[in-house]
Amino acid sequence: MSPPLRRLPRYIAVEGIDGSGKSTLTRALAASLRRRGWSVAVRREPHDPALGALAQAASVRDPWTGGVYFTLDRALAHRELLRDLRSHDVVLSDRSFYSTLAYQGSALRPALARRLARLQRGATSTPDRVVLLAIDPATALGRLGSRSPSRAPLERRVVLRRVDRAYRRLARGPRWVVVDATGPRPAVLAAVLARLDGRPPRSGGRPRSGGRRRRT
Repeated sequence: MSPPLRRLPRYIAVEGIDGSGKSTLTRALAASLRRRGWSVAVRREPHDPALGALAQAASVRDPWTGGVYFTLDRALAHRELLRDLRSHDVVLSDRSFYSTLAYQGSALRPALARRLARLQRGATSTPDRVVLLAIDPATALGRLGSRSPSRAPLERRVVLRRVDRAYRRLARGPRWVVVDATGPRPAVLAAVLARLDGRPPRSGGRPRSGGRRRRT
């Protein structure tokens, strides 16, 4: 049986460059928490595939417009996020507005990057904790190449290096935990659980009724 966790942040975002293993870690973390009796909602950005496609396409030549599309997607999904926060012990998100700051914001002049950050924070809720899966861009590209021979426009070494630097700057903030993503998947999951456990409790961030499991 998995050992119980004492407490968890309420809203946890998983971040990292493409190929770092965000989706895999988010699924594994959700399954692990549910086995421990926590009610978990899993979310993924972008929420609207059409807006996400527009944002990706625009970001190649106009990162500001791409960032605005991602912001709009996030704002439209905010009500659903708030509902999940009210009805679950923990909300896990595969990406958050920090992805926009890292990918699109790092390609903008400082004044525009600050403006984009203000837009993000006005459109949605801020995660209580952010897990950064740290990985060398060359290793990440190798993983991406094993999945598909074709790459998305933002899955380029020069882009991933820039975004990696941006993530590491963001991760200096107090909400962030940085985990080495190059190891085996079970080891990465164990490291994330260890870093999340024992944090100061937040309102509603514990299992209700003694940790009774709910259907999600």
